[in-house]
Amino acid sequence: MTIRLMLADDHRLLRESLSRSMGEHGFEVVGEAQNGLDAVELARSLHPDVVLMDVSMPEMDGVEACRQIHAEMPDIKVVMLTMHADQQVLTNAIRAGACGYLVKDCSTEEIASAVRMAASGETALSPQLAASMLDEVRKLGTAQVREERLVSRREEEVLQLIADGCSTSEVADRMYISQKTVKNHLASIYQKLEARDRTQAVLQAVRLGIVSLE
Repeated sequence: MTIRLMLADDHRLLRESLSRSMGEHGFEVVGEAQNGLDAVELARSLHPDVVLMDVSMPEMDGVEACRQIHAEMPDIKVVMLTMHADQQVLTNAIRAGACGYLVKDCSTEEIASAVRMAASGETALSPQLAASMLDEVRKLGTAQVREERLVSRREEEVLQLIADGCSTSEVADRMYISQKTVKNHLASIYQKLEARDRTQAVLQAVRLGIVSLE
């Protein structure tokens, strides 16, 4: 199924370039917005699968537009594009519901991959941004104290191994359980932490102080 993509950027030349390149990658570009207000309105009328959204735009910035789209139309996935890897903006974008966050010097292949990941419900971050985000939430996590246990001790073990970079099979081997059991734990974790995938689960768990990063 062809992914229906909407673009939101105040630079016309960049929009036109992205439209051509994304079309070449097999996406159907259904609309283009030049500011955040237009992006929200177009999302309502076009209901694309994914919105590729610039962070800095007039009228309404991309983060606020993402927040409104996510609140009103949560099935529409938003991937943010920015000129700079700003930790605070990244944090705000993720909290606003963004499924991806890329810097504009990335390749069109990386953008296309992020759009596909977002459409399938995964989170896509540029490598350097992922490192920045994990560093930021680690600082937040150490400043917070858990007042109640959100996940079970077994789920904490799974989360810690995932945070350490283990795959599903590696978690199963280390905990002496089946891969199916690991997947059941992950499903429970996603629900409790309101996460869409492993990346979000780990970010939320670190922020809450449930797991740590070495």
